[in-house]
Amino acid sequence: MKFLRFQTPDRVIHTGWINEDRVGLIEGNLFGEYMRRDTAFDLKNVKILEPVVPSKILCMGRNYAEHAREQDAVIPDVPMLFMKPPSAILPHNGTIVLPPQSQQVEHEAELVVVIGKRGRWIAAEDARAYILGYTIGNDVTARDLQHRDGQWTRAKGFDTFSPIGPWIETDLDPADVMISCKVNAELRQMASTREMVFTIPQIIAFASSIMTLEPGDLIFTGTPAGVGPLVSGDGVEVTIEGIGSLLNTVE
Repeated sequence: MKFLRFQTPDRVIHTGWINEDRVGLIEGNLFGEYMRRDTAFDLKNVKILEPVVPSKILCMGRNYAEHAREQDAVIPDVPMLFMKPPSAILPHNGTIVLPPQSQQVEHEAELVVVIGKRGRWIAAEDARAYILGYTIGNDVTARDLQHRDGQWTRAKGFDTFSPIGPWIETDLDPADVMISCKVNAELRQMASTREMVFTIPQIIAFASSIMTLEPGDLIFTGTPAGVGPLVSGDGVEVTIEGIGSLLNTVE
């Protein structure tokens, strides 16, 4: 099932569910008890917002071996975890803003886990019970600042540097799905999640051994090889098999 947050023409924000090209309201708490209402809205007539408002965004570095190699970096022997601020989130159809501090901003297409319930010290074999579903992400990165700083907060943390969406898909087996990224219709990235160095259960177990995961938290699971530059005027399309496509422009 697909869940989303959206705004109607009267500027009211709702949580909803999707059936083909129609949207119905969710009454209650998506992370607890809720009820689905009839599909009263046409999807093309609503504004799609970021699907969740997380307390934190966790990200995996170098979780695809070929991406580590293209960056001349060592493949980690334990998960390489970093964070992005929630203020970096950008919805589907939003605009990625290039900051004046950087001359080399790049795309990173990623599968994103949406946490469904609170957990700490989660065993890998129990991880699925803590996942609400999956969405699409673009871990936009100021590569020159990443190399200059040596740590990644500034390079990854600019406003608009975490496009996510357009919705959450709950019926997805993430073990072997294709991720691709096109810029101006040119294919830049394509790989399967089976190429991850660390699996999603392993990532959740590792992250929850450090901090409590809360409902709505996001985990970016790493990007395949093929990352490349973004310039003003670009259109970026990140597609994940079984979910859909996340579209953003650049200026």
